[in-house]
Amino acid sequence: MRILVVEDSSRLRQTVSVWLRRNGFAVDVSGDGEEGLWLAETNDYDAIVLDIMLPKLDGLELLQRLRKQGRQTHVLLLTARDTVPDRVRGLDLGADDYLVKPFALEELLARVKALCRRAYGSTDSRLALADLAVDTTARKVTRAGKPISLQPREYALLEYLARRQGHIVTRSEIEDHIYGGTVEPASNAVDSAICSLRQKLAEANSIPLIHTRRGLGYELAAE
Repeated sequence: MRILVVEDSSRLRQTVSVWLRRNGFAVDVSGDGEEGLWLAETNDYDAIVLDIMLPKLDGLELLQRLRKQGRQTHVLLLTARDTVPDRVRGLDLGADDYLVKPFALEELLARVKALCRRAYGSTDSRLALADLAVDTTARKVTRAGKPISLQPREYALLEYLARRQGHIVTRSEIEDHIYGGTVEPASNAVDSAICSLRQKLAEANSIPLIHTRRGLGYELAAE
């Protein structure tokens, strides 16, 4: 999943981005509203973590502009304004959730995960296909009842494919949502990650679940 964090405090911005990356998210960051708006307009994010008090363009104005453009990316507002009118205004402008500073990183993570589930039309924290089960809250994977140990990037790839199961996912979509658009054109990072993930799933059951659709991409499906 790919997240945009727009926060003017460099210390908090770094803390939040490192925490999200450690939990398998691809993260882009910005320290001001104008750059944050540009990033939100030019990239496809699963969720945006947005501070209200920003230089150049405040978070509420940024949010309002995105919604006027018809962009429906789920937004979690970070605010030091712990008053009902401020929270209501943010929600009225199109925010999906808010978190009052200071906050626990565990709560931030839980709220971001919930927004990502909603981005894919689901409120269930468990994803399943055939004998494969993915618990997105505990970030645990089992197949045929056997636990499968995955590296953070491998887990992120599997969760993304599972949320899009039955649909072909292109290489560029994987690069954007899992690697944050940082993959070099000649890189085989996606192929390597797919190969590693296939091998680990096959250790529990040799019937393939990840299928290559030549010239198109990859699909997680039971066949």
